Amino acid sequence: MGVSRKEKGRVVIISAPSGCGKTTVIQRLLRRHPRFWRSVSVTTRPPRKNERDGEDYHFSARKGFFKMILGRGFLEWTRVFGYYYGTPRKPVLDKCKKGKTVILTIDVRGARKIRKTLPAVSIFILPPSLRALRARLAERKTDSHAEIKKRLRAAQKEISEAALYDYVVTNHKVEQTVKEIEAILKKC
Repeated sequence: MGVSRKEKGRVVIISAPSGCGKTTVIQRLLRRHPRFWRSVSVTTRPPRKNERDGEDYHFSARKGFFKMILGRGFLEWTRVFGYYYGTPRKPVLDKCKKGKTVILTIDVRGARKIRKTLPAVSIFILPPSLRALRARLAERKTDSHAEIKKRLRAAQKEISEAALYDYVVTNHKVEQTVKEIEAILKKC
């Protein structure tokens, strides 16, 4: 493991197209590193099967989301696939002050906004191939065929921006991806 950074907190951005395994990778990082904390985004989309409010996302009505925008409650926010997503400001800054490594799971647009306002290490996770990504999305059984096609088009756009990140890791196998990210964070 070997990731140790006790003196002060930091922000780590992890982005990947939908279906690349970023949630699984982050869950493993959190289990292995007690000083890591994952920011829970706010969204206006309805929960998927097995998602829990406050754990996977903070699910919000549009009215509440827009109220947070007006109150400067987000570090960044964006609209994706017709729904709004935002990174709540206060918990991220509070955890950094307490010396935590704060992991933000956000898309490329959100990452661009965060990097303009906060020092952050940015990591982009690639799928092994678009074919593998299509298979992973189909295996989830949460999206229609049309939705999968839309997600694959979005993935191609996101992947084209991977070079803007500090580091790029291909997720062939989850455990190896976790180790690569740990090595990155150890040297940062």
